[in-house]
Amino acid sequence: MPSRRTLLTSLLAAPALMASARSAFAQQTALQTAQAAVSDGQAISRDALIDFAREVSRAPFQAPRAEIPRGFAQLNLEQYRQIRFKPERRIWAGENRGFTLDLLPAGNVFTTPVTIRTVDGGIIRDQRFAADMYDYGSVPPPPADIQVPFSGFRAFAALNRPDPADEFLVFQGASLFRALARGQAFGIMARGLTLNVAEAQGEEFPSFRAFWIERPGPGGSSLVVHGLLDSENVTGLYRFSIRPGDVTVCDVEATLFPRADLAHVGIAPMTANYLFAPNDRINIDDVRGAVHDTNGLQIWNGNGEWIWRPVQNPDTLQIAAFVDQNPRGFGLLQRDRRFEAFNDLDGRFERRPSVWIEPLGEWGQGQVQLVEIPVNDEMNRNILAYWRPRAPLGRGTEHSFTYRMHWCWSPPERPQVAWVSATRTGRAPGGGRRRRFLVDFSSDDFADPAKAQNLRPNLTNQRGRVLGVDGRLVPEVKLFRVAFDLDPETANQVELRLVLEREGQAQSETWLYRWTP
Repeated sequence: MPSRRTLLTSLLAAPALMASARSAFAQQTALQTAQAAVSDGQAISRDALIDFAREVSRAPFQAPRAEIPRGFAQLNLEQYRQIRFKPERRIWAGENRGFTLDLLPAGNVFTTPVTIRTVDGGIIRDQRFAADMYDYGSVPPPPADIQVPFSGFRAFAALNRPDPADEFLVFQGASLFRALARGQAFGIMARGLTLNVAEAQGEEFPSFRAFWIERPGPGGSSLVVHGLLDSENVTGLYRFSIRPGDVTVCDVEATLFPRADLAHVGIAPMTANYLFAPNDRINIDDVRGAVHDTNGLQIWNGNGEWIWRPVQNPDTLQIAAFVDQNPRGFGLLQRDRRFEAFNDLDGRFERRPSVWIEPLGEWGQGQVQLVEIPVNDEMNRNILAYWRPRAPLGRGTEHSFTYRMHWCWSPPERPQVAWVSATRTGRAPGGGRRRRFLVDFSSDDFADPAKAQNLRPNLTNQRGRVLGVDGRLVPEVKLFRVAFDLDPETANQVELRLVLEREGQAQSETWLYRWTP
């Protein structure tokens, strides 16, 4: 028989248990109601999508699960790439919509299931897997009654040809996506969001869990994609409006619903590969001149200053923070567009896009953060840049960020002053750890020696010593070269800052560089 104390404890706990059960039931009902409003057969509504994301954030996080046929889960990358959506089965094929879609099956490393819905005539329609949608190459096709989950999608448009057959956009893998402009090859990738980069508790990787893709009108020039992002500590609703062309422009509206206090948030993150370049060739034995998706981070800060920070492949993890308020723009750029700079017929690094982020509205205080990770091959993306708000995003609050991404050859805005066109380093005379630097600034004005009179390089260093600073005009190639030697002495990190000035006024963007052994 239970004791009096046990009975009393049970009676006191019963109302709390009943209240908890009622709360869970109400939460489940609210989530189910919100989900039903954005499912098959319903009219598309931005408010309904936002409500759904809000209710998802209020519910405990559930990691996505999917039954992936063993044959697909065990495919290597080469085998997985043989599975191709049949062109004639593409979504909107033959409809003159300006765009078509491939739906990408789960397999290989792409194991996170994604729900894909299209929106036709304003009505949401589920997309379902069918085995006969695909050509499988040498891979055995799945049985006709097997449902393979989707892992993302690929979009095509009339980018380089008159028919919509050019791949220009891919969403696949966590919150990763990539795009390109006319004549380009894929390179830099973007993320929807990043959390806790290089923090002790480990980085969190939010994933897109569902997409609603609106069918464009006849001859459409833009593609609208809504995406639900979710992870243990945050839910988000994204709206992408993508316009491919000579510059592929993507307007992003992101609304975030934190499940926990988020102290380290990365907004508009971009990730790229950087192995080596003329400023970073120590121990490199390669026939190519450079291997990278990007050679630098450019920032147009809230004070109107233009900053150029060459990126590197360091020996140890490096993090740089550029404190700002209401930034005007930032991006990872590929500035060298000469084939001979890379000499790679397969990689075609000179064709890889620059990505420029243009905040729309005021983002307040924070910092552009650059992360450089050491790598020894060109397969790993080791450069990451993003905006980190100064204030944490509090649990249970809602936050919106709007920005425009330019996948481009060069950003739509550029300095009205001289810009850094090359950075080179090498061993300096004198032995020890001394390094020689050559920094080239370019400007059309430099073709006329009269316009370059009284220019003076202003070089400062945080540690070590700089020696033999020499600035010279080379009018036949429209550049002003600054040469100097750095003796780091006993330092293992030296911050360098260089700007061309005339009578104390900046005549170039600001070159920043971090030297490490």
